[in-house]
Amino acid sequence: MNRIKKTFNRLKREKKKAFIVYLTAGFPSLSETERIVPELEKAGADIIEIGVPFSDPMADGLTIQKSSEMSLKKGTTLKKILKTVRNIRRKSEIPIVLMSYLNPVYCYGMKDFVKEAAGCGVDGVIFPDLPPEEAAEIERRTKGKDFYIIFLASPTSTSGRLKLIARHSKGFIYYVSLTGITGARDRISPHIATNIRKIRRITDKPVCVGFGISTEKQARLVSKAADGVIVGSAVIDVINKNRGKKTLVKEVGKFASRLAKAVHNE
Repeated sequence: MNRIKKTFNRLKREKKKAFIVYLTAGFPSLSETERIVPELEKAGADIIEIGVPFSDPMADGLTIQKSSEMSLKKGTTLKKILKTVRNIRRKSEIPIVLMSYLNPVYCYGMKDFVKEAAGCGVDGVIFPDLPPEEAAEIERRTKGKDFYIIFLASPTSTSGRLKLIARHSKGFIYYVSLTGITGARDRISPHIATNIRKIRRITDKPVCVGFGISTEKQARLVSKAADGVIVGSAVIDVINKNRGKKTLVKEVGKFASRLAKAVHNE
């Protein structure tokens, strides 16, 4: 069984919501990414999203853009990221999802990507720029494999589109909480709960909310409506503030632990 499915099954039994953390691969370095993931698991993270840095992002805010730029300058590639995941798998069984724009995977080769990603321990992939209508090739490549393609829904998604997304998405549905780019916000949308109820009328798949969640209060609030809370930019900010310090991994873990407790209602 896919690790993502196992995790949601466990959380359902425990009556908890999923705490999902996004990291930019290779920021500040791939070796530190490798160290941070097990620390996040220890801190209470349930699923890890590892972002594949890309030079021309569409959905990323300034924080993630900068982290991706720095990672690319250090020579981070998709092949090196897969090797990093393989190394992480020696220490951790936490579900790992890659978040990548389509271009790096297309250039790598869809067939090779699916085979190698699944082989090294990746559980699924999110493409912010791949709609279900254009996903036939990767869905064909993943057919019969325990490898999930996760699609995004947004506040502007119609009922018809939500049905399409729910039909194609595996593991969970990534609900983008706002019409904009990633990044910490002072406030979260007041329409999240209403829109999640709309999705739940269509599917029983878990709905996880990302974009703009950065504080314990926001995480706790969103967890009341969603099946999972995704935090990215706020974690990248903590990494950035502690770059070059021996305490980097520990500080990231401390921040994540507070958010995990909020999401898990502890």
